[in-house]
Amino acid sequence: MEWTVVLAGPARKSLKRIPAGDQARIMAALAEMQQDPFQGDIRKLRGLPGFRRRVGNWRILFEVVIERRHVAIAAIERRTSTTY
Repeated sequence: MEWTVVLAGPARKSLKRIPAGDQARIMAALAEMQQDPFQGDIRKLRGLPGFRRRVGNWRILFEVVIERRHVAIAAIERRTSTTY
């Protein structure tokens, strides 16, 4: 059974601005998250709700509602000292 992956407005907007090569890798990661949102380089965020998935220099910040099999992508950001 697949998970529903939904991109919030800011995540959708930032995805459009990402270079094509990185964008393809992020789209592949999002497709994998439909099968299992906890595979890949996943870490629980300390002090914040949700998780992050690393895709190269990019981070996918998301929350999971297990009961509804729902993954809400809050943001997609390049890793910097102020990302978290």
